[in-house]
Amino acid sequence: MSLEEVRARLEAAGQTHLLRFWPELPEDEGRAFLAELSALDPDELREHCRRAVEAANGRSGSGDRPDLRMEPVPPEFIGSVRKSDQSTLNAWEDEGFLQISENKVAVLLLAGGQGTRLGVSYPKGMYKVGLPSGKTLYQIQAERIHKVQALAERRHGSKCTVPWYIMTSEFTLAPTERFFKEHKFFGLDPSNVVMFEQRMIPAVTFDGKVILEKKGKIAMAPDGNGGLYQALTDNKVLEDMEKRGVEYLHVYCVDNILVKMADPVFIGFCVKKGADCGAKVVEKAYPAEPVGVVCRVDGVYQVVEYSDIQPETTELRGPEGDLLYSAGNICNHFFTLDFLKDVAQNFKTQLKQHVALKKVPFVDQEGNQVKPTKPNGIKMEKFVFDVFQFSRKFVAFEVLREAEFSPLKNADGAPLDTPTSARRSLLALHYRWALAAGAVFLNEQGDAVAPELSVVKDVEPPHVCEISPLVSYFGEGLEPSLKDKAFKSPLILE
Repeated sequence: MSLEEVRARLEAAGQTHLLRFWPELPEDEGRAFLAELSALDPDELREHCRRAVEAANGRSGSGDRPDLRMEPVPPEFIGSVRKSDQSTLNAWEDEGFLQISENKVAVLLLAGGQGTRLGVSYPKGMYKVGLPSGKTLYQIQAERIHKVQALAERRHGSKCTVPWYIMTSEFTLAPTERFFKEHKFFGLDPSNVVMFEQRMIPAVTFDGKVILEKKGKIAMAPDGNGGLYQALTDNKVLEDMEKRGVEYLHVYCVDNILVKMADPVFIGFCVKKGADCGAKVVEKAYPAEPVGVVCRVDGVYQVVEYSDIQPETTELRGPEGDLLYSAGNICNHFFTLDFLKDVAQNFKTQLKQHVALKKVPFVDQEGNQVKPTKPNGIKMEKFVFDVFQFSRKFVAFEVLREAEFSPLKNADGAPLDTPTSARRSLLALHYRWALAAGAVFLNEQGDAVAPELSVVKDVEPPHVCEISPLVSYFGEGLEPSLKDKAFKSPLILE
């Protein structure tokens, strides 16, 4: 597309300022910038900018009170690790392993975000939290896929594959591809690791102008984890799943160090319930905990953000004294392939866009690079859970926070969700596994010490114990290695 054509399209969208520095651009930068601008549809761009400003202006005061129309998920549609007997849990697990053994289960990783809050310039999956093994999040997750495949094969006697789909963004695709190649895909077959890119959309000023990040580059941002549904269509991922015979998908976020890949108990529960859509939840730690709540509003399933719930609503309790709205969302979901096809074909355009006010680096009128100290731009994003409303059979599955949820979001020094808290959570879990398997820990003098069974996340365990996912997926099979044997810290099982 020629410069004149691009200029005309920008004029139609009210964004001609983007060419302000065109005469200063070197030839190669000019070509790249022209290609970037050519990809923007003027009608879509104009509408995007209008909606961004409108949404930002209405962000703080629509007067809507979803918490007045909320109701909890009905008990018959909730499963629980905590409240279920062992035989029920075993039945769900058996069903999940059966589906995995028949190659019907895939996992999908949401990995499009940057590690800005964590303070790194590379994808979060490449981060090391300081484990004795030095493993990254990507390696831990890859090894869990290996192990769940092996467990399913052992139960059912047939080799099986859990394909790993990884949604990246413009920022994370190239480094993620490079990282996996450098590490030989952590032993997984590269043909079963499918990376694809979500769309990027322009960041906009508060007066509706697209932000120039550099003289020849627009400030772009991923369209949120809810961009998944458009990306599945853009990259023909659903067709790939269908060719492989995948029927069920486990979707999760990269930053949860405790995530159970293709968790057979969760998969089995959802399949047994005939669900097309499901969400793992954890019990809220306290009424005002800042997590979204899985519930129904006007009879429709959704996640209500904590900022939309008034304090008096968070405090409500049921007949047995439990919090009425205790189902904390952890971005860990089950979908059938048929449901995803339905969303992609019929509903993805109906997904709500959410406003995020961000500090977006830009060039000023004179062409100087500016790093703002307060929010100056609007980024619009969609949320992966906003498809719950389209489900015909939705279920929630409550798991134990200390066993399954410890996100990595902030650099050390922050009060929550840091590398230190993530490391402690994993090591505390493995310490509890070792005690349950009969391990005895010794102090520096070589004397046996009493076990501390109450160790939970965010507390430094009394002994360092790291168990590779290749050894155990959820604490199973450790007795032959640990029972009645004595260990000094650190205990590392590889």
